[in-house]
Amino acid sequence: MTDHTVRDLEALEALYGEVNEVSALKEISYLHPVYAAFVAAAPFAVLATTGPHGLDASPRGDAPGFVEIVDEKTLLMADRRGNNRIDSLRNIIADPHVALLFMIPGIGETLRVNGTAEISVDPELIARFTIDGKPPRTMLVIHVESVFFQCSRALIRAELWNPDKQTPRSALPSTGQMLAAVTHDRINPETYDRELPPRLKATLY
Repeated sequence: MTDHTVRDLEALEALYGEVNEVSALKEISYLHPVYAAFVAAAPFAVLATTGPHGLDASPRGDAPGFVEIVDEKTLLMADRRGNNRIDSLRNIIADPHVALLFMIPGIGETLRVNGTAEISVDPELIARFTIDGKPPRTMLVIHVESVFFQCSRALIRAELWNPDKQTPRSALPSTGQMLAAVTHDRINPETYDRELPPRLKATLY
């Protein structure tokens, strides 16, 4: 059987050619004000980490500006209530390198931030990021190393913000149905689905 796998950098670069000059120039090592505007407006980001047990990409979201800009090289993000798997945090303990992909509803461009992170329990930070009397367990202090925007091609192809392309939740297995399937019916799907909405509302923070 013919092997069509690309295995070395030279072969890969030959397929794609040189990097467009603008694509190279847009990457900088700090949060320029035009990039900071994206961070300040974003209600959602994907946090990517790596560790001894593999990779993790975790959705993070809150009101726009939930990732706070301290200065052009530093960001703050509260680790809000979740499922206590703490996959991202375990990875950061082992390897501080992180990547963030910021997304803004209705905007085609995304913003990519790469750097390192540390986990803080600074009481002043915890207090400052408390919402409705509920403090985050920890804070991420992110040290920026590179920043650049991603063009809108992927979101245009996906029609991600097109309301006519939204998929009804009922078209896919429910959360309870997924859990029942992967746990071999250890979870009752009807009970789980009935109890989930009020539980989510009560445990957002």
